[in-house]
Amino acid sequence: MLEINKYSAQGQEVGKIELPAALFAAEAKNPRALLYEVIKMYRANQRQGTSSVKNRAAITGSTKKLFKQKGTGNARPGDIKTPVRVGGGIAFGPQPHDWYRKIPKKKKRLALKLALTEKANAGEVVVVESFDLEKPNTKFARNLIDNLVKGKKRALVLVDSSDPAIVKSFSNLPFVSMNRADSTFAYEVLNAGCLILTEDALNKMVEVFA
Repeated sequence: MLEINKYSAQGQEVGKIELPAALFAAEAKNPRALLYEVIKMYRANQRQGTSSVKNRAAITGSTKKLFKQKGTGNARPGDIKTPVRVGGGIAFGPQPHDWYRKIPKKKKRLALKLALTEKANAGEVVVVESFDLEKPNTKFARNLIDNLVKGKKRALVLVDSSDPAIVKSFSNLPFVSMNRADSTFAYEVLNAGCLILTEDALNKMVEVFA
């Protein structure tokens, strides 16, 4: 198991904690290829697929031949909706498309474990005892991030439940995103420069994913 420092809600070191090997020491035959495949499918699933242009069939206009076929010295004419004319339809333009691809559960979970392993090996995982907020406090959240995250990194905060006080405290901070520990996924873990989670969130991840 990998041992890291544990911090209080004020950002002070209070001891050590071991990261479970089931989540933070994952192995795969070709981890980079697996992460690439899963993240590519995830990002494709975020696409709306609503890009669309009008082809010549969708353009309003006359279908009359503009001038006779021969004798004018010009190229053979079509109607006014041809793609080669200004105001005509677009040839081979984008049309609505469903980009969704189902990600296999085993691949998705293994990708998450590989992402967590990569963050742990890079020293970008921080465990906090608890936040213990009775009401929203953005100043508290800002100070905690400043103490735990060195430099201007994007931070991901994982909690064990959707506590309104915690969510509102971190929601106004730039470059900080939040999620429930049992709903996190590989892309958001890798997209964060630092992963911050509470002890309860860590236990929840072990319960769900390990």
